[in-house]
Formats: sequence, structure tokens, C-alpha cells
Amino acid sequence: MGKVYLIGAGPGDPDLITVKALKAIQQADVILYDRLVNQELLSEAKPEADLIYCGKLPKLHLMKQETINHLLVKYGKKKKFVVRLKGGDPFVFGRGAEEAESLAKNGVAYEVVPGITSGIAAPAYADIPITHRELGRSFAVVTGHCKNGEPSDIQWDYLAKSVDTLAVYMGMSNLPFITEQLINCGKSAQTPVAIIQEGTTTNQRVVTGTLQNIVHLVEQHKVKNPAMIVIGEVVKVGAKLQYLKDRFQDQETISALEAF
Repeated sequence: MGKVYLIGAGPGDPDLITVKALKAIQQADVILYDRLVNQELLSEAKPEADLIYCGKLPKLHLMKQETINHLLVKYGKKKKFVVRLKGGDPFVFGRGAEEAESLAKNGVAYEVVPGITSGIAAPAYADIPITHRELGRSFAVVTGHCKNGEPSDIQWDYLAKSVDTLAVYMGMSNLPFITEQLINCGKSAQTPVAIIQEGTTTNQRVVTGTLQNIVHLVEQHKVKNPAMIVIGEVVKVGAKLQYLKDRFQDQETISALEAF
């Protein structure tokens, strides 16, 4: 019997892959990889390795989860070294637990290799700390999309009142619904919000606003998926740090010009 490694590839920057995950990619006979996995990581695979694309777009699954589960079991039973390469962390909105259950039920050995999740990494690359001693002493990771579309079964009232910071995954299409729910549940309309598109990559860009105006700003700036939504006072830290960095760079430029 072979073994399947359920691996988190991290949030986008290929340098954020763990050493253990990289070693597994280099040894794999078969790699089943997702849409958000950085293609640079696939170049680490053996030339003879089979690479199988399992990408899923919003509202368009090119390969059903049941098919992915079947392939993992199939190759695992063929005594293959199998890597299931998933964006972020396999157990954070990655359906890794479903794949692990399928493998376990079929007697196929597996191992979970955690990855850096975008709910923490994308804000960090935007200078936004997910926690802060004064502004954010608690945080929650929340899905912004459910089977039937809008995440109406999430207890937004509890999140609005008891958690300082929210990191919302897969929430762009339901952003109007999410902001409305939080405001209706008592969250201030002036609560800062950051939308981080393609976080940790060279294409990263950040749009900030409030619960009240972020939907308009997203439309204005044409922000697209994949994007992480961060809601809370910690967003202000990112703006402050950016201001300080810009000010320091301006001072350096002035000093250089004066010296010249």
C-alpha cells in the first residue's frame, strides 16, 4: 500500500511552502493539485511524476470532490507516493478532512502536512496583524460561501459582538450580504475592512474601507477573486505602518537629493 500526503502549499508565495511539504513534492509519484497552488512548486516534481489538475473555480468545479477522493484512494492502493497539494492549509476550508476520511475508510495510509493559511499570511503581507494587544485580542476565520450560496447559517450576531477580528475566506461574491449582516447584528458601520487580492503574491493589492463603503470601493477598484476579507480595528495598523514606511522613504529621498 502506498501513502497519501495531504499538503498545504501555503497562500501563494512559493517560498512559504514548508520544508516537509517540499520534500514530499520532490518524491511524489503522483501530484493532485488545486487551482490556487503556485505553479513554481510543480517544477520541483520528478520529471516522471503524474500531475493531475483538480482545480475549482467559484461555481465551477472541473473535478468533483468525489472524483478526487476516488483518485486518491486509487493511487494510494497502487503503492504510489501520492501528494494532494492544496492552497493554504488542507484543514482550513480545504476539504482535507473529507479526503482523509475517504482514505481512512479505504485503508489507505495518509499524513497531513499543514500549510500557512491565507487568513493569517495575506494580512501579514499587507502589514495587518491578525491579533494586536490593544486592537485585536481575538479572531475568527469564517467562510463567506456555503453550499447554497449565502452563508446565512453562520451566527453573525455572535461574531459581530464577541470577536475582534474576522478573516473571511471565499466571501467576495457575498460581500454585500456579509457587511449587511454584521451591521444589522450590531457591528459599527465604521468598522475598518481590508480586501487583499492575491495575497502574498507579486500581484497583491489592498483596498481598505469600512463596513459601510467597502462594497462600493470593491466595485470601484474592480477587486476580484481570490481575495481575503479582514474586518476589524487591526486594519488601521496596516495603514499606520504604510504611512510610517512611506514617510521614512520620503526622508531618505530628500536626504539623498540634498547630498547630491
